[in-house]
Amino acid sequence: MKKKQKRSKNYNPNQTSFYFEDYLETNKKNQFSNKKNMFQDRIYLLFFLFFSLIFIFSIQITRISLNNVKIFKHESSDQNFFTLRRDIVDRNGILISRNISSFHVAINPKLVNNKKNLLIKLRLAFPELDIEDFEKKLSKEKYFYLKKRVSQADKEKLWRLGEKGIIFEPFQSRIYPHANLYSHIVGQVDYDNFGISGIEKYFDKKLKDENLSHQPLKLTLDTNIQYLINRELNKALSTFNATGGASLLMNVNNGEILSLVSLPNYNINLREDLKDEKYINKITKGIYELGSIFKTFTVALALDNDLISPNTVIKNIPKSIKCSKYEISDIKEFPKNLSVEDILVRSSNIGTLLIARKIGEEKYKSFIENVNLLKSPEVELEEVGNPIKFNWNKCKLETVSYGHGITTTPLQATTVYASLSNGGIMIKPKLIKKDKAEDAKTFKRIISKKTSDEINNILRKVVTDEEGTASFADIDGYNVGGKTGTSQNYKNKSKNLNTFISIFPSKKPKYALLVMLENPQVAKDLIYNYKGVQIKGSRNEAGWNSVFVAGKIIKKIGPILAINSKDFNYHAAEKIN
Repeated sequence: MKKKQKRSKNYNPNQTSFYFEDYLETNKKNQFSNKKNMFQDRIYLLFFLFFSLIFIFSIQITRISLNNVKIFKHESSDQNFFTLRRDIVDRNGILISRNISSFHVAINPKLVNNKKNLLIKLRLAFPELDIEDFEKKLSKEKYFYLKKRVSQADKEKLWRLGEKGIIFEPFQSRIYPHANLYSHIVGQVDYDNFGISGIEKYFDKKLKDENLSHQPLKLTLDTNIQYLINRELNKALSTFNATGGASLLMNVNNGEILSLVSLPNYNINLREDLKDEKYINKITKGIYELGSIFKTFTVALALDNDLISPNTVIKNIPKSIKCSKYEISDIKEFPKNLSVEDILVRSSNIGTLLIARKIGEEKYKSFIENVNLLKSPEVELEEVGNPIKFNWNKCKLETVSYGHGITTTPLQATTVYASLSNGGIMIKPKLIKKDKAEDAKTFKRIISKKTSDEINNILRKVVTDEEGTASFADIDGYNVGGKTGTSQNYKNKSKNLNTFISIFPSKKPKYALLVMLENPQVAKDLIYNYKGVQIKGSRNEAGWNSVFVAGKIIKKIGPILAINSKDFNYHAAEKIN
């Protein structure tokens, strides 16, 4: 018989299973372990997500920092704002005109809860507003405009009123950072962004070309020079009590216009409708008798036809000459015998007339037509003048020789001076900067290189000689030459027009500068330094005002031109036969 096994001391007859206690203990341990593992898994997951976000942001920041800044800027602006017109800049890239986002302010009366309250708010915010007119419009319950083209400051003031009946209508506004400075050149656009004057009108289609939207239209003008000349000319109007003035600076070798000023000017940002004739572009649209400026053309034509030389002496010059029913004389008395050079230096009417008779009407007429003095100027503006037509009847040759009885624009006269001084090549004035230089073969020759050198030498003596009429333009270091012109206004003989066209440096000209003053008066309080002697103003010829102003201008702009100018290749001009 088998022996019975001993029972455990802890034996319990009611225990169903001897595994139950161990199972509970083990299960608790397993549950704790599972919870612990789940907690750790969540931490790992959060850590992974956090690390992934940091990694993604790091990559994005690195990518943006390595990209071109310009691209980043355009991504934020171009998606929301596409300009309807291209920028206009000067030759150095300085902004002249640009489209910006702007607003018209309208009122919808149906959305205004308290009209009296709105009237009070507007009266306090805008004291200049016509409240009575506004109240009438408000009572009609029809949508109307409160203000057009509001400034950012006014927009914010209106927005702060908190009226839902105030509606802001976005549109593109054309702004001109320099206000008055380019008013006669750049022109304006209307509310629909269509050019209505100046460059804006002449290049309207090109300025709205979407394919060129990121390429600004570059002008030949220099903002720094434009500012300096504008300032000096404004001073001159005050000093000489002149009613108007104008100035033109041109590169004599390629026709580029570096500055064009016409006074009075106006703020083109205000969009005013100016009909007064005094606001015309005097350089391109003004038609004038320019007087003795024409004497240079007469002498140049005679020299080029080998009829005279600079040293040829014209003998027995009378004090006056009867021509048809007119009597022509000089303003002051000159010697009876004068060389051709002296005739131009002293500005003798009779001497020039006698030279013109040597030339003859046909040759003189051909020259005038060849240099386009009697045609509207060809330039990138629609505001151009049309010289008065005349017949070559009795005495016309004689009077035209010294600049009377013939009209032209200051732009055309300056262009001819530039062409006479640059070696004899007729240039075309331009306001648009071109990347490539024009082929010299496209230009025509109007005088020989020899004649051009002779004219430059005489024009220099007009400034340096004791008997010359332009001493105040003799600025050290710039070798200025030029010719004065004092004439009457062909529309009003009681008004005078004083002009000076200079070229510098005269040994190898680069620039032509015209200064013109309308109806200047004697500057009695002005002290002149006349050849080392301090004297008060007592005369009213061009030599005492327009020349004086030109000297001031050249002194101011000379350093800029010396830095920015490029030498012209005269050999290209000599290739033209």
